[in-house]
Amino acid sequence: MNTIIVGLPGAGKGTQAERIVSTFNIPHISTGDMFRNAIKNETPMGLEAKSYMDRGDLVPDSVTNGVVKERLAQDDTKNGFLLDGYPRTIEQADALENILSELGRSLDTVINVDVDPSILMERLTGRFICRNCGATYHKIFNPPTVEGVCDNCGGTDFYQREDDKPETVKNRIEVNLKQSAPIIDFYREKGILNTVDGGQDIDDVFKNIESILNNMK
Repeated sequence: MNTIIVGLPGAGKGTQAERIVSTFNIPHISTGDMFRNAIKNETPMGLEAKSYMDRGDLVPDSVTNGVVKERLAQDDTKNGFLLDGYPRTIEQADALENILSELGRSLDTVINVDVDPSILMERLTGRFICRNCGATYHKIFNPPTVEGVCDNCGGTDFYQREDDKPETVKNRIEVNLKQSAPIIDFYREKGILNTVDGGQDIDDVFKNIESILNNMK
């Protein structure tokens, strides 16, 4: 079961990824983890990636694709994998097809956890923090027991982190929408895109995903 999971920030992709790897016993392969492990293990591609990172340069696709190939060739992916954060471009998507072909494999499905951007704005901009003790709240999902008063210390001074402010979140969502649209179209045209309504309850989202993946077996 060779799978990719995609979704905008706040869509719940991370939560669903955890459930997928636990239920189906396949490794969760994220871009960050791949790079960290390749560098730690001093693989050829890991060392090359490190040379770029040490200079503060962007790691080119050729190296990123090489790191992906090294990771997908490892034994723990024989029964499948869940790719997260890759591919990000059409060039990377083409490279992944070539990598899998060289490994004698193919991609089974792409899970798109889809949530309306207005709901994502609500989810991502609702977080606020007690300035006195650092306790974190959410205006919808985790408000203080008494409005305006910290449950932990009784403080009444709250603030929002810069990356939780509406203008920052809006820009982040727009950038990710623009970046992910070509990838979603790419896999839709190949007939392997499965879109799940991420606005549902977390358990219902996973039931939908589980049904899709069980049909792949």
